[in-house]
Amino acid sequence: MSSFIKGDAEYYKKLWHSASHVLADAVKELFPEAKLGIGPAAKIGFYYDFDVKRPFTEDDLRKIEVKMKEIISRNLKFEKEEVKKSEAKRLFKDEPYKLELIEEIEGQLTIYKHGKFVDLCKGPHIESTSEIKAFKLLRVAGAYWRGSEKNQMLQRIYGIAFPSIDELNAYLKHVEEVGERNHITIGKELEIFSQHEEAPGFPFFLPKGTIIWDEIISFWKDLHRKENYNFVMTPIILSKSLWVMSGHWDHYRKNMYFTEIDDRSFAVKPMNCPGHILIYKEKRRSYKELPIKFAELGIVHRHERSGVLHGLFRVRKFTQDDAHIFCTEEQLKEEIKKIILLTKKIYSAFGFSDYEIELSTRPENSMGSEEQWAQATNSLKDALRDLGLSYKIREGEGAFYGPKIDFHIKDSLEREWQCATIQVDFSMPEKFGLFYIGADDKKHRPVMIHRAILGSIERFMGVLIEHYAGALPTWLSPVQVRVIPISDKNNNYAKKIVDLLKGQGIRANADYGKETLSKKILSAQLEKIPYMLILGDLEEKNSTVTLRSRSGAIKKNLLFDDFTNSLKNEIRERCPDLSIK
Repeated sequence: MSSFIKGDAEYYKKLWHSASHVLADAVKELFPEAKLGIGPAAKIGFYYDFDVKRPFTEDDLRKIEVKMKEIISRNLKFEKEEVKKSEAKRLFKDEPYKLELIEEIEGQLTIYKHGKFVDLCKGPHIESTSEIKAFKLLRVAGAYWRGSEKNQMLQRIYGIAFPSIDELNAYLKHVEEVGERNHITIGKELEIFSQHEEAPGFPFFLPKGTIIWDEIISFWKDLHRKENYNFVMTPIILSKSLWVMSGHWDHYRKNMYFTEIDDRSFAVKPMNCPGHILIYKEKRRSYKELPIKFAELGIVHRHERSGVLHGLFRVRKFTQDDAHIFCTEEQLKEEIKKIILLTKKIYSAFGFSDYEIELSTRPENSMGSEEQWAQATNSLKDALRDLGLSYKIREGEGAFYGPKIDFHIKDSLEREWQCATIQVDFSMPEKFGLFYIGADDKKHRPVMIHRAILGSIERFMGVLIEHYAGALPTWLSPVQVRVIPISDKNNNYAKKIVDLLKGQGIRANADYGKETLSKKILSAQLEKIPYMLILGDLEEKNSTVTLRSRSGAIKKNLLFDDFTNSLKNEIRERCPDLSIK
């Protein structure tokens, strides 16, 4: 999304924040009974929350846009003013949400004015409304006040603004393309996954989607075997006492599910790390065994509010490509480097070569000593430095047990997706009393690395679908070849070709329908099938095929063996693009 910011990013934040104030001003002029929530700049664009008697309609948004243009044309100055709490309460006496915020604010209160409109705000803002040259209200959605389901549901209006109309048009074109790549729509059209009211937040994978899933997992397992990971499987339900000891009870229980069994309290696991710790503790470990690498495609459950559930991107049950490495302090940096290199290799196979790396440091709500945090953070920094990788620092955004590196991959629309994470943990081995016997025959504490590369397999599949707009690489495609006989008399030859393809491990089927050739080709294209083999009398006579690729390229009089050899090589190499032109 950063590609839409031309120049100073801070200016865009001020512009978007100011546009949110103009939005609130317009709503209050048109709907005086509306109560104001908050209206910050977002990562890109802005929004404002309102408490209104009925939901906003598309017609309302059009009217609000007209009113915003009118306010902008007045060239009103944004003016900052410091006020006492008593004065702020007087100004916002009819705004209950503002009064709630005022009560919580310690220190100096500030307001911003433009014209007659006043808002509780720290700023900063642009100079005047006339700087908002181009804007668009995008959509309206429900949003709980302060993100809690216990609070009132408000109406959130989203918008975007730019210093020029050209920038706005480019962004709106981007939004349109994003809509066309929506993984929920494509997933339904291509029969990859489905969603049902009987299981909110729990997607169903259909036969074609399961093929994609299996290919991802097979590739993942092959690479991890070569990297000497040991595959394990741990229970989905574990006792409450384990989660108390791990720290998840104090730091994460609001996101967990619970149950009672034989008068004992249990939790459905939101993470796999405590289970891997129990496996490590099953026997006495020697320094000669380290590093020990446990990998698990672990099914985890996390409580998500119904309002944030979204396709494969936000679910309540997902599979995490999790792994935990137990190593010595001396091995730590090299193990981190190996994970980073493995991450790059995996992303490359899926067609992701562009990504940003963030290093997150100690949060306020954390466990462990300052010395441990410093050592863990420096190990991550040193590994990145040795590999010549640049990164950004996110202060206070680490996990509660350790600092971390996050990879944000960029898709074909330059959107960023946080997938891989590498977290160094000195605290949990200490809490669980983990040890290994060193060369000195004494007990030593191992370091624990938590890591995932794809993250949630479900979410990663959603990213893949949108990245490729459903036209997946051949190695991932549920159907790799569609055989199309031109007429019924070519059906036997088509069946022979399909059987030969399947015999070589290629996923193929035939279209024996009565439709015209052009309709059969269109059907295969709509299904995003990489290759079509068109068979007529000439091809049958010469024992050849006519190849048509998903991109429209055509190759006639192609020997069948030449095609299959090239195709198998493309699949074996896991090429992100079609290689047979």
